[in-house]
Amino acid sequence: MEFLSERLVRVIEGSAEELTNNWLHDVRKKFSTPTYHTYDPDKLYQRAFLVYSQLGKWISRETTKEEIATHYRAMGKERRREGFALSEVIQALIITRRHVWIKILSEGILDTALDMHKAMELNNRVILFFDRTIYFTALGYEK
Repeated sequence: MEFLSERLVRVIEGSAEELTNNWLHDVRKKFSTPTYHTYDPDKLYQRAFLVYSQLGKWISRETTKEEIATHYRAMGKERRREGFALSEVIQALIITRRHVWIKILSEGILDTALDMHKAMELNNRVILFFDRTIYFTALGYEK
């Protein structure tokens, strides 16, 4: 990872509590995630916190597609057992991803075109990660 990308990942991981609280607020209020409104908020918090606090690991080039597949297929199966609709789980993942980019933009550290380019490279890796999480979660949910 390049310097700015590393700094942005550190910002995300260092803001895991804030990001998790923002995510939790959203999923517990949005019309599209009704099961999250009544599900144990402590469990929801822990799940989101793990994603944000370990984002660098998940998007690193060392983490394989197979590792993501294994983890998120299991998560999809678990969410189905817990009674979440697949659409809700996907929406929650989309909200998780959105909060990453909102945080990066709010930090005000993208001063130059080069900074923005590096941030877009990071964003592309984040999007790829979340695209994979959505796909493998759906596969696990359906099996």
